Amino acid sequence: MNDTTTIRVSRSTRDALNDLAARRGETLTDTVSRAVRLLEQEAIGRQLSAPLRDDELTWLDADAG
Repeated sequence: MNDTTTIRVSRSTRDALNDLAARRGETLTDTVSRAVRLLEQEAIGRQLSAPLRDDELTWLDADAG
């Protein structure tokens, strides 16, 4: 196993994560890693859906020729 550490979470969060991992048939570490990845993807999605800034619009409208 890679280097590990301990994080402090509430008992209810710990129990929810353990339950989710059991239902998915995977380790708690894998479940937490997947959750982190999904949260990262969610943040990227929000950034991509934000309106373009003026400088981005100018760049897109620039003549490529």
